[in-house]
Amino acid sequence: MNKLLRILYTYYSGLLFVLTFLVIFPFFLICIWMPGWQKFGRKINQYWAKAYFSMIFMPVHVENKARLEKNKPYIFLANHFSYLDVAMMGFVPGDVLFVGKASIRKAPLFGYYFKKLHIAVDRSKVTSRAETMRRAGKALEHGSGIVLFPEGGIYTHHPPKMVHFKNGAFRLAMEKQIPVVPVTLSFNHLILPDDGKLLLRRRPAKMVLHEILDPKDFDSDEAIREKCFEVIQSQLFEDNGIKIGNEKLV
Repeated sequence: MNKLLRILYTYYSGLLFVLTFLVIFPFFLICIWMPGWQKFGRKINQYWAKAYFSMIFMPVHVENKARLEKNKPYIFLANHFSYLDVAMMGFVPGDVLFVGKASIRKAPLFGYYFKKLHIAVDRSKVTSRAETMRRAGKALEHGSGIVLFPEGGIYTHHPPKMVHFKNGAFRLAMEKQIPVVPVTLSFNHLILPDDGKLLLRRRPAKMVLHEILDPKDFDSDEAIREKCFEVIQSQLFEDNGIKIGNEKLV
């Protein structure tokens, strides 16, 4: 019975995702085609995320420890265990561009929207990764923030334990002197596990926006990377009832 309810809930959530996207897609097109309106398209994305999670009866508790300044760019870096993560990062405040896999561009309509308003990267190509960092740096210079998953994808086989972070985002933070905001998505691996079944569990979700990591306080991009990893991993262990003990997190 429990599995049947999960199947029905998953179909309901998936259908609602498609229908709501189709309803707002014309507004995305207007923002894409009008010069200088892209940031309004990304704002619609945020409203969509909040409305969608309300309509699927999944409350998202956002714990904001960061003191974010309005109209200042930040690099938001989150753990990545679930396909739900991208949608939930719509709760991040301010104008932000998402950095996602190039394969997203193949999705009908959604791929076009993502390509025009955000940044897609083919991690198998060095030139694509370099172009992604260039575009991300340009967005930061224009006052927009960046959302990245520094694990580079869903790679861990033992959530809530993360795999090591890639260095690109931290190198960018040091070069541009842009503050980093670690973000913990505490329970998405339980709500929508990456187990091939794609079945949702309905339960409250949690996002933690941690205190800002200022590049000026670190000697190197490796140092800020290790601190960011430690902050997110500690929160994951705490929220999931795992005792850390003397284990080294990084």
